[in-house]
Amino acid sequence: MNQNVIYEVLYDKMEAAPDSIAVFDEKRTLTRMELEQLINTIAVKIPPEAHRVGIMMEHTVEMIAAVFAVLKTGKAYVPVEPFFPQGRIEFMMGDCNVDIIITNSAYKEKAAKFPYILIDSGMEAENAAVVSSALSDDLAYILYTSGSTGMPKGVAVRNRNVCHYVRAFQNEFHPDESDTMLQYSVCSFDIFVEEVFTTLLSGAVLAIPSAETKKNIHSLMEFVDKNNITEISGFPYLLLEMNHLARIPKSLRLLISGGDVLRASYVSNLTDKVEIYNTYGPSETTVCASYYRCNDVKPLTDGTYPVGKLVLGTRIEILDEHLVPMKQGEIGEICILGDGVSAGYIGNRKRENEAFVTRQDSSVLYRSGDLGYFLPDGNIAFLHRKDTQVMILGKRVEPVEVESVLCKCSEIEKAVVRPYTDEQNLSYMVAYVVLKQPEANLSTLKKEMARFLPNYMIPEFFVKMKNLPLNANGKVDMVQEIRLSAGW
Repeated sequence: MNQNVIYEVLYDKMEAAPDSIAVFDEKRTLTRMELEQLINTIAVKIPPEAHRVGIMMEHTVEMIAAVFAVLKTGKAYVPVEPFFPQGRIEFMMGDCNVDIIITNSAYKEKAAKFPYILIDSGMEAENAAVVSSALSDDLAYILYTSGSTGMPKGVAVRNRNVCHYVRAFQNEFHPDESDTMLQYSVCSFDIFVEEVFTTLLSGAVLAIPSAETKKNIHSLMEFVDKNNITEISGFPYLLLEMNHLARIPKSLRLLISGGDVLRASYVSNLTDKVEIYNTYGPSETTVCASYYRCNDVKPLTDGTYPVGKLVLGTRIEILDEHLVPMKQGEIGEICILGDGVSAGYIGNRKRENEAFVTRQDSSVLYRSGDLGYFLPDGNIAFLHRKDTQVMILGKRVEPVEVESVLCKCSEIEKAVVRPYTDEQNLSYMVAYVVLKQPEANLSTLKKEMARFLPNYMIPEFFVKMKNLPLNANGKVDMVQEIRLSAGW
């Protein structure tokens, strides 16, 4: 077994206990052997000449089988949710040159510009045999994040990067066959990677609630309770919802928060009931680079938790703009090295790939663009981005990308998008727009943006302006913008 190839690690678990449950949704349960059979059934449908395969499916056991079918055949999967705007789906699939998309019958029209394979819930496994052809350096997946050039950018992650993270997770959290992980995240965010791969490659069970169940925290917790789920990984806002409940399921042993700042107030009623971890790590370094256990400790003076210490197989340095190390307590850029550092961005992303720096010893350092500092105990405190990138509902957003889409709208003469923070230190965006026709409808404008942007990337506020204020250099005057948005 090659411990740096995702499928081989999964197959090793299947051979050890073929009749143990691997994954279930609200309609179907698969043992490890049954999952293997369904993987092979899907794998034979993927053309041998394909290199990248889109995954656009409802979250079911068939979706998980499709992901592993792609990986078993040595190809990379490109995940996208079916509810994403059509323009965004087509851009992502086209930008990374997918050869084919695996989707459900209900969404075949969304995939119509590409060759596609239809896989639906209840698909029967056939007696198919497929030999694994994956290698450790093969790409496993391409995740799209918001891009600073005005378009989404795809992060290319290898098999060995994912296997590294599985080992790091195992080293800290020790999942085994007695554990069940909730599959809650969208497939296009790397919490999904944590949920799926650390679970199935550790011999634990993956539990997939329906979209309807996930709509309500009470129905979600009923699902958790009924199925004895032990682990949940999610954004801080999921933990905040759980914090307001009178009780949480007794089966839970671990709550992992990632993707945004975790505040002590979000988990004040949970820390005495279950282990809680705050985690940090960009998609570019494969899920997480550091962990911090939040039980029995005091938060920082601003009410947030540190992001912790580095995970197994990872190094973190706090550096200045010239990549010179900062002293303990001094603020600098969080830079990450180690086995999780990915292959970078696909396509013509020369400027953005400058964030990946090859050192003299051939190690690759990723400049995260996040600012932080080392605490006296060796933990890392995260502060904020050093650029304009913000977190909206736990997802990375480049306001310049939103602005780029906005400026292409038919009713826009010119526009800028700026991020701000509210009194809870949560980010939101304001769009300042000059319309071609003063009577243009802003709701129509939002609908036009929604063809390409998901809801969380559409600015919360739109301000109509006769013109955009400029400074002496001809740039939009940020001071005047702030005064306008504050109503001065």
